[in-house]
Amino acid sequence: MAQIEKVKNQPYADMKLYHLGFHVGLHTQDLILTNTGAVTADDETWFAEIPVYSPGFSVGIIGDMFINPYFNLRFIPSIHFGDKKIVFREYKSGEEHTATVRSNYLTFPLEVKYSSFRLNNYRPYLTAGVYGALDLGRKKGESILLKGTDYGITLGVGCDIYLPYFKLCPELKFHVGLSDLLVTNRTDLTQPELGIYTDALSKATSRMIILTFNFE
Repeated sequence: MAQIEKVKNQPYADMKLYHLGFHVGLHTQDLILTNTGAVTADDETWFAEIPVYSPGFSVGIIGDMFINPYFNLRFIPSIHFGDKKIVFREYKSGEEHTATVRSNYLTFPLEVKYSSFRLNNYRPYLTAGVYGALDLGRKKGESILLKGTDYGITLGVGCDIYLPYFKLCPELKFHVGLSDLLVTNRTDLTQPELGIYTDALSKATSRMIILTFNFE
């Protein structure tokens, strides 16, 4: 008995020169912190870490350009609402200070998408590219202040699922920041005693893990 071939939804969807879409999802923000080990005037030494991650919300627009049957060029302006909780701990006493850094990143990724062979209504893919970012959630006068701009590279993996009227694409993506975000000249501080937490760090670079559901 002959096997019935599965009907392919939207067989020509990937041949469009241009198409648009949008995505929604969740993310977590992280910082790679470099501690200085500096000793304060009160003989204190503070070290910082981010022990837990807080989920944030992401939303964006997808612009896709067809290059050939396996490669697409994508521009995906997005905004990511979230924060990071940095815990400072004094080396001798164990005293702790928590700084919440809110960052609403407006990102502009430019990526290349490589898609594998389509298997019925599924098609896995990989993405790689670069991004620039603006931080719209900065608040001066806090324990830690980050710069308002960032840039880095993106790496992602996902799968196109072809439905009758659109493609649903779960995607996991990593943003790796390449710039030092730490503001060390804290002229914005109204409480000078908070300067010890900036002095405890020499560098901070961003990381972000993003899980989105793309509708194209």
